[in-house]
Amino acid sequence: MDRENRLSRLKKAMEEAEAILIGAGAGLSTAAGYTYAGERFTQNFADFIAAYHFSDMYSAGFYPFDTEEEKWAYWSRHIYCNRYDRPKSAVHENLLHLVKDKDYFVLTTNVDHLFQNNGFAKERLFYTQGDYGLWQCKTPCHAKTYDNETTVRRMVAEQKDRRVPSELIPRCPVCGGLMEMNLRCDDTFVEDEGWKAAAARYHAYLKRHQNSRILYWELGVGLNTPGIIKFPFWNMTAANSKATFACINADSVAVPDEIATQSIGLKGDIKEILATLGGEAA
Repeated sequence: MDRENRLSRLKKAMEEAEAILIGAGAGLSTAAGYTYAGERFTQNFADFIAAYHFSDMYSAGFYPFDTEEEKWAYWSRHIYCNRYDRPKSAVHENLLHLVKDKDYFVLTTNVDHLFQNNGFAKERLFYTQGDYGLWQCKTPCHAKTYDNETTVRRMVAEQKDRRVPSELIPRCPVCGGLMEMNLRCDDTFVEDEGWKAAAARYHAYLKRHQNSRILYWELGVGLNTPGIIKFPFWNMTAANSKATFACINADSVAVPDEIATQSIGLKGDIKEILATLGGEAA
């Protein structure tokens, strides 16, 4: 089937769907310009690149800095670039334009808050892997998260020689220990009350639409964590003959033989494809 036919099938599936479940991976943020390497990285982290020869923001985030002051100098810039700087995204606005009149829900492994920053309803979002805008106790001694914007902005403004002032190092208000990013890296990840409420809404949505004419729409999802979006979407499509699975990715499009007749795969630029589908925000 050629590209035009696949686009037509996807448009029809969107029009006829009673519900649309979006599964968004890193490729969607990349399409919105939130790249972790290249010019965007070199412009914001030249001093760290010179000191440590980092190649990208992602791998740099795992570096074992010797001091908390240097660690938070790096991470405050990382958070700022990917959470608080220019949060508007035409890609996300166009996607919302396409689904806003449907009973939609978003499941995402992205932690940049771009959906909520671009008009998606908070109650229709489930950030499974955390949020750059939140800190938690490193231990953790309790299951609560804390907004970091004010401190992060101060860290960015006041750091010198790749170090933040010691008084800005985040400390747990309960045990006094160090704070950490609320990102799922290991079993210390805090699933706070907000996370649990979003998870409950997501599972209620799945139950409500398990037999509906639903579009499971995967956008920019790779194979790093296929058990969160990709494999469940395949399985739910296979279990519901009225369901359609659609996948848009810049690199590769995978569709199992078992659901091939229910599936639409489009390889290419997500931004361009969304515009072609009619996602021009009013």
